[in-house]
Amino acid sequence: MASIKVFGHATTTSTRRVLLTLHEKNLDYELVNVELKDGEHKKEPFLSRNPFGQVPAFEDGDLKLFGMKPITQYIAHRYEGQGTNLLPADSKNIAHYATMSIGMEVEAHQFDPAASKLAWEELFKHIYGLTTDQAVVAEEEAKLAKVLDVYEARLKEFKYLAGETFTLTDLHHIPVIQYLLGTPTKKLFTERPRVNEWVAEITKRPASQKILQ
Repeated sequence: MASIKVFGHATTTSTRRVLLTLHEKNLDYELVNVELKDGEHKKEPFLSRNPFGQVPAFEDGDLKLFGMKPITQYIAHRYEGQGTNLLPADSKNIAHYATMSIGMEVEAHQFDPAASKLAWEELFKHIYGLTTDQAVVAEEEAKLAKVLDVYEARLKEFKYLAGETFTLTDLHHIPVIQYLLGTPTKKLFTERPRVNEWVAEITKRPASQKILQ
């Protein structure tokens, strides 16, 4: 039995980011399903793992964590020498590490809010038999376009968002991008050449393909 356990739901982007990190590190794990539609994340035993009732939670032996970013950063540091290095090439370089951290903050506070709302409107609403609100789509696409313009400029200078190597900054973008590539919002990526190349690069990674499966 794997010593690493992830408590979450495989459709949520937060859980997927953790699973992607584990796949990049070639680590075995057990995914313990938390059924969100039944509210399992808001009751025991899950609340004993995360008192705020949000997936994912995580165990590695005796260590217990919650919160997606702390979990992915723990995995990247704890298993730095295994699988893909997800930290800057010189992980002891504080400036390089800070650059990666800025990228993760931009993803969390600028990119993901708009991208996740678009995934909800254009994908998940269809799954649940709800009607897409085109006004919301237009508003959120405008926000996302501004972020992608910044990314386009950044990617003219570097291969990846935090520099010349693939890091957690890039990985954290993958799950919601995978969802959006199946929606009309895909055009926001394809009409920006550097962004389009970056998206193709990060979504074709073996770990990304395993998550799709």
